[in-house]
Amino acid sequence: MEKPAFLDRDRPDVPGLVVPGGVTPFYLAGRPVRGRLIRLGILADAMLTRHDNPAQVTALAGKALALVAALASALKFQGSFSLQIKGDGPVSMLVADCTHDGALRFYARTDEDALNTLLARNPTPTDKELMGNGYLALTVDQGPDMERHQGIVEIAGDDLAAMATHYFATSEQHACWIMLACTMTDAGWRSGALVLERIAGEGGTLDTSPTAPDGTTQADDNWETATILANTLTVGELLDDTLPAPQLLHRLFHEEDLHVSQSRALAFGCRCSRARLVDVLQRFPEDDLDHMCVNNDTIVMTCEFCNKDFHFPRKDIASATS
Repeated sequence: MEKPAFLDRDRPDVPGLVVPGGVTPFYLAGRPVRGRLIRLGILADAMLTRHDNPAQVTALAGKALALVAALASALKFQGSFSLQIKGDGPVSMLVADCTHDGALRFYARTDEDALNTLLARNPTPTDKELMGNGYLALTVDQGPDMERHQGIVEIAGDDLAAMATHYFATSEQHACWIMLACTMTDAGWRSGALVLERIAGEGGTLDTSPTAPDGTTQADDNWETATILANTLTVGELLDDTLPAPQLLHRLFHEEDLHVSQSRALAFGCRCSRARLVDVLQRFPEDDLDHMCVNNDTIVMTCEFCNKDFHFPRKDIASATS
């Protein structure tokens, strides 16, 4: 017997891909620096090509996925890290999130006419030109029993990395260095990130190093050195499937007492199901449900994250508001 829709919590038919070494955490011993190297590998192509977005929007979405993967990997609890950007540009909304265990998903809403107008004027627009003026929000969700933490700032900077750096500098008063990249390669779309965070001091303690005449400390110098070395990273190196993550990090930081931690997996993580969508449908009045029908007998709902259509016989959906 077919399982009733309201009980069907199975994952939809989407790629069951897992990238075992998608996140590589590391730190520089004796220095106030920790970081994560993110490489989505084949997962980037599998997720990004499920959506019929222009290449410029796809590249922006790929960078958003790499960013939330980096941020979620620092969570110390079960939950998720979400990025939401709303602007008045051709890409009016961009949403990406990642759970503590590496489950990724995204959605981009695009005004096709506005985008075509922009691309006719500039075939290689910046992230800022794609999104326009608006706001960027980062949300930490610790589950239904805990209050969500959200920070919101205006869109500032030409690219998504600069926007995220601005967020941490203004909303969190936290120094970060961020590189994001997503491009089409011979093997398909690839996406990655390198994120450095300045922590309070060695082992998270307060910085008690001597202050130089110019007001800087040894910790300041160590942070500057780390960011200078990180700036030598190329997009080609970041997205190279054949270059192991520990080897890449060694190239960058081998003189800075690099310690590479256990890598973590990333996966396709849309959390939709027929049961979830039935729960949404049941919140509508009967008249609204009738108007949603296609051919008078079927309701079709599309999950914007995994771009999959779900079909529900109207007779099986009863409004809970009746």
